[in-house]
Amino acid sequence: MRPFIPHELPIENLNWQKLVPLIGKANAAVARYDGLLQSLMNPSILLSPLTTNEAVLSSKIEGTQASLEEVLEHDAGIEKNKSSSIKKDIKEIGNYRQVLRIAEDELKHRSISLSFIKSLHAVLLDSVRGRDKEPGEFRKDQNWIGKRGTPIEQARFVPPSPLILPEHLEKWERFLTLNDYTDPLVQLAVIHAQFEILHPFKDGNGRIGRLLIPLFLYMKKCLNRPMFYLSEYLETHRDEYYDGLLAITEENNWQNWVEYFLQAIVVQSNTNISKAKEILSLYEKQKTKFIDITHSQYAVPALDAFFNSPIINSVYFVKLSGIPNKITGNDLLRKLVKSNSISILRKGRGRMPTVYALLDLINIAEGKKVL
Repeated sequence: MRPFIPHELPIENLNWQKLVPLIGKANAAVARYDGLLQSLMNPSILLSPLTTNEAVLSSKIEGTQASLEEVLEHDAGIEKNKSSSIKKDIKEIGNYRQVLRIAEDELKHRSISLSFIKSLHAVLLDSVRGRDKEPGEFRKDQNWIGKRGTPIEQARFVPPSPLILPEHLEKWERFLTLNDYTDPLVQLAVIHAQFEILHPFKDGNGRIGRLLIPLFLYMKKCLNRPMFYLSEYLETHRDEYYDGLLAITEENNWQNWVEYFLQAIVVQSNTNISKAKEILSLYEKQKTKFIDITHSQYAVPALDAFFNSPIINSVYFVKLSGIPNKITGNDLLRKLVKSNSISILRKGRGRMPTVYALLDLINIAEGKKVL
């Protein structure tokens, strides 16, 4: 197979008349979700489990096997029965979460650019699988996509030659920063697909490409916070996701891709809204319980600690909630367990602290009962 020659941007063969109904639905869905985000007192705490779940699912598309529960258990210090491969997966997911935090801070005073993306890539591949594949640098070699061990002659797709990659990355960057394009969500659909087609890094392209989705929406002021999580839909519809990208390169079929992407935005917006509402409802319900049960000035900080880390050990709980000493913290935890507000996942012994969980919150983030 010959390396693919990318289509020029902007794409000229879109049937805008056919897209208009979907564009309206997608923009309305994003606006509703953003309205809910803006109504939350502290979305970074309330939606922390959704952020972690996004990192889990985006990484899962690339082959990791660690679950949300395993990541949260790791955060709480539970390492029992975890294989070395799962521990490596958890490290990759941790890097993804770190990139999300860094990117949000950076975008407060800069725009998305090629140098910005390279800096995120360096963090994403730090000390994990792919660390030997030039983190933070665009590739200078030919790569290809296929089953592991597949020669280039049998590849499913061969990205553009490294000789023309810099030119097309610069064109992609210019399109990304275009302010007068017809619609930002269609622009995002093209940006994401073209990035995956260019495949500019030796590893980590899929995760960086999906990270760009909330970052672009934030940069374009479609969202008040870069907290839009599309990987759940893309992971559930993984075959359609890859087939849609392949159809662009084989048939120049941008129309079906854009329609698929806009539909993903609509469905995932509604899912995100539903989950966020469930989380907010749970928070208000638990807030009343925590206050009534503990009669403590630390009741709300204690609840915030569990929303930030739904699985948490007693030592980190005391630190995160700002409780001045472990005696007060442990007494508060005992009352919450007795009232069935939280559960014990692992009893402490010796120097190993007890680990607690807010199970309802984990189940909402997963979209099903897992614990």
